[in-house]
Amino acid sequence: TDAEVNTRKKTFTEVQTERLEQAERTVLIKCPPKLNEKKLLQYLSSHGNIKSHFFFENRGIHALIEFSEKKSIDSLEDAIGIPSAAEHHVVPFKSRLFTFTLKNPVSQAAEETPIHLSPQSHIPVKELIQKLCHADSVSSQMYILLNEYQLTEENIKLRFLACSLVRDFTRAYFPDSTVKPFGSSVNTFGKLGCDVDMFLDFHDTRKHATKMKKGPFEMEYQMKRLPSERLATQKILSVIGDCLDNFGPGCVSVQKILNARCPLVKFSHQPTGFQCDLSVSNSIAIKSSELLYIYGCLDSRVRALVFTVRCWARVHGLTNSIPGNWITNFSLTMMVMFFLQKRSPPIIPTLDQLKQLADEKDKHVIGGYDCSFVSDLSKIKPTKNTETLDVLLGDFFEYFGNFDFRKNSINLRKGKEVNKPESSPLYIWNPFEQDLNISKNVNQPQLEKFVAMARESAWILQKEDKTQRMINKEPWGLAALLIPFGKSNPSKMKNRMKGIGSETIRSLLDSLKLNNPNSLQKAVGK
Repeated sequence: TDAEVNTRKKTFTEVQTERLEQAERTVLIKCPPKLNEKKLLQYLSSHGNIKSHFFFENRGIHALIEFSEKKSIDSLEDAIGIPSAAEHHVVPFKSRLFTFTLKNPVSQAAEETPIHLSPQSHIPVKELIQKLCHADSVSSQMYILLNEYQLTEENIKLRFLACSLVRDFTRAYFPDSTVKPFGSSVNTFGKLGCDVDMFLDFHDTRKHATKMKKGPFEMEYQMKRLPSERLATQKILSVIGDCLDNFGPGCVSVQKILNARCPLVKFSHQPTGFQCDLSVSNSIAIKSSELLYIYGCLDSRVRALVFTVRCWARVHGLTNSIPGNWITNFSLTMMVMFFLQKRSPPIIPTLDQLKQLADEKDKHVIGGYDCSFVSDLSKIKPTKNTETLDVLLGDFFEYFGNFDFRKNSINLRKGKEVNKPESSPLYIWNPFEQDLNISKNVNQPQLEKFVAMARESAWILQKEDKTQRMINKEPWGLAALLIPFGKSNPSKMKNRMKGIGSETIRSLLDSLKLNNPNSLQKAVGK
């Protein structure tokens, strides 16, 4: 029942289902520049009750309108016209993206009202550092960072709407299909501005299995047969990619990358401002999203630590948006999870423990891999660990600054260091596909850079005189870690790791009086 769901934390699937349904009742409107909010909502309400709405800026002001009932959209669509084809011919595909302009702009412009715009991107690191300096502990600095960077309710609605708009295309060919987000858009670890990973699911296959039991005949559709699932995926994505490219309003820079390990279509969705990656259902990727969702919901320290470590890694060039030998955000996140499993007492359970809590409906075997784990958060006992984030952040850097990467690998199933099965510099077991290393791409120099930066950061957190730095209005705590550590070469840093101070850093930080934005700009670089 709904009442029961409201008192306990919702499962991953419940949240997904609810948001997808919400997106079906939603439209996106490009608004006229001089807008009276009350008038707009008043007009729209004549088509049905509005359940929620917000405005955002993206080359003009847009409104996302969620109606209480789907039929309100039909009513609105009956009133909407097709653009007159003067200098352009239009592709007559009708979507839930509309443009409103004022009929007589002069008289109505006078009624313009200020509109609250929901931010769809996070503040630059420079501004973040200034905010962090006003906090009173590293822990509160970490929560400030989390609040600035995490996805907002509005941004999540926009992500699900983007999926729902793509689904309108796929349904033209596959009426049962759904398009769902996975990865950072839904695993509670996404930051504002991250791409939308979406996948196309033909989810009715399981429903048919139960339908076929009645009657004397085995009955099935005649369908085109192909030598491999991969080929089917490539053909489907190729056609959907062409559709988006040729007919999709606001779908630009469509790239079909069909020969990748996981074939996908990349495109930029201008109306929502998202960069999107569309692939065909990958059950294991969904399971990983759900696992992270569970860890993110269990304890507020989990997300605060992950966001902090990711932001730190980005500032120091340990992660990069282009693929290469860098550590990925996914690998970093798994390292944080592993660290939290190793605390005493543990802050989050191991995957094996989550598997023991699974009941019948949680049993999933995908491609021979057992992906079962409990989905009901209330079955997981809360941790007895009370460590502050101040302690955890310092210990994270300390732990990985001294981790024996040569010998050990990171295994989240068992929550302990196990001997490396092969010689990759960094070995993190894929939580589900047990024979894969999720950090296989990372080379030795990148790993060494990570270790050096972790040691340096642990050292700064231990050694700094917080009160003195605050009096001097200098960056302290987390703020001091989000400033690039000068160009001191790693070998010098290594020699110094025994605890003698780095002059480079000292002088850099000293020059960094926060009331002088110019020196801050130089130090932060961007």
